[in-house]
Amino acid sequence: MDFQHTEDRRMLADTLNRFIAEQYAFPVRDRIARSAEGFDRAMWQRFAELGTVGALFPEADGGFGGAGFDIAVVFECLGRGLVVEPFLGALLAGRALSLAGGDAHRDKLAALIDGSASAAFAHDEPGSHYELTTVRTRAERSGDGWVLTGAKGVVDQAAQAAFFVVSARVSGHDDDAAGIGLFVVPADAPGVSLRDYRKIDGGRAAEVRFDRVALPADAALGGPGGDGDGEAGAALLERVLGYGLLALSAEALGAMDVAKEHTLDYLRTRKQFGLPIGSFQALQHRMADLLLEVEQARSAVINAAAQLDAPRAVRERALAAAKYSIGRIGALVAEESIQLHGGIGMTWELPLSHYAKRLVMIDHQLGDEDHHLARYIALSKQ
Repeated sequence: MDFQHTEDRRMLADTLNRFIAEQYAFPVRDRIARSAEGFDRAMWQRFAELGTVGALFPEADGGFGGAGFDIAVVFECLGRGLVVEPFLGALLAGRALSLAGGDAHRDKLAALIDGSASAAFAHDEPGSHYELTTVRTRAERSGDGWVLTGAKGVVDQAAQAAFFVVSARVSGHDDDAAGIGLFVVPADAPGVSLRDYRKIDGGRAAEVRFDRVALPADAALGGPGGDGDGEAGAALLERVLGYGLLALSAEALGAMDVAKEHTLDYLRTRKQFGLPIGSFQALQHRMADLLLEVEQARSAVINAAAQLDAPRAVRERALAAAKYSIGRIGALVAEESIQLHGGIGMTWELPLSHYAKRLVMIDHQLGDEDHHLARYIALSKQ
């Protein structure tokens, strides 16, 4: 198998890396991450004009990419710059609209791609423990439409989103695989409220509540019942979140590469006893082990990108393996990089500490290391 990127993807990566290096250097990123909004709308528009959002979607949706390696290339670049703009929300919400939205939501997808709007994907709930089908938010029929009631936790960039794509239970018990649907909810709909807060790794998130939010019939993605009458809704949800797993894994890989580069540079320049500390054999061994682990993570991401359109069992095993590897290796990279830097590695002013925090927090998005290890084992038995 040829793992070399196409010329178009190499050009996209070069352009995006150069733009981030020149226009999104760490001081700029830090200012944006600590701002009241948690991202810069003008910067979001500029990213969209570069085609960064469009690369996440196929031509049929108005994009120019959409394959697994396109997503991986974009998010690896974003990870290198610790970009806080709402790319993950755009990917998840946009893919849900692409797969099941139909003509009624084409304008929303177009607005995401051209950067005139942002979106958030609201699935995780308090106490769900990452389980895909644990959905307590309810969608009840009301005439020709729906009434949505429930709460979602840690919704990235929710306060600035134009709309949400929300998982809700149409029928059945809280943990049933059947009876789940996805719904498009305008952020300004009556009954939508949120508690916005800053995240430890930059940007903002919110707890979102839906208090009898009235929705039209076409708010349900995938048909009149939102695919909630069988298990098609859960399959759609799993497919959408799969894009997110690949994106987060690639983002972590980009962050690992930068943490590795910063650590190698520090080992070459920091002197003790008149010698660079990188000349000490014990530190060389630790760094060599770290480099091997990062390459293992890279292999897992490449495999996940290659299998993104494979049959379900193959695809989900590859995604679970990648997310498990990223969780384990990301924590190792964060710990080792800080320890090899010494006390300075913990300071706020040094970018490394922010990369370390982001790597640790990625592990907790869309399922942590333990969750995906258990999921991989379960999938392997099927």
